Amino acid sequence: MRSLLFAAALVMAAPALAQDTPSAEGTELYFIGLEDGDTVSSPLTIYFGLRGMGVAPAGIEVDNTGHHHLLVNRPPLGEGFFGEEEFELALPTDENHRHFGGGQTQMTLELPPGDHTLQLVLGDHGHVPHNPPVVSEVITVTVE
Repeated sequence: MRSLLFAAALVMAAPALAQDTPSAEGTELYFIGLEDGDTVSSPLTIYFGLRGMGVAPAGIEVDNTGHHHLLVNRPPLGEGFFGEEEFELALPTDENHRHFGGGQTQMTLELPPGDHTLQLVLGDHGHVPHNPPVVSEVITVTVE
């Protein structure tokens, strides 16, 4: 009976597992020329760095690739409104979640004066974080 229940659980979980897009071991996602604690002016040009995987536009499914997302002024991925489910869901599109589905590796962002948090997240062809997730450190910049 246990074997039957285990097999049934695997069959039911298969669709969810099939959607996991693996990341390459040792992949790093980071900001180029921008560090935690920096004081900047607006508009701010942000450059995205990626080591260990490549960039492909959204909707294009190629092994070891993804496209960039920038989280602005929100908790780190996995600590937001949906908690750890954020690792399994497509990232939303709004002022706090910027998508670069065309394969862009930089952007210019208008930010009001004050402190702002930034984090990069690599998404797969469907805007879902890879498994394991490829994320940058969360940094805080101050806009003068």
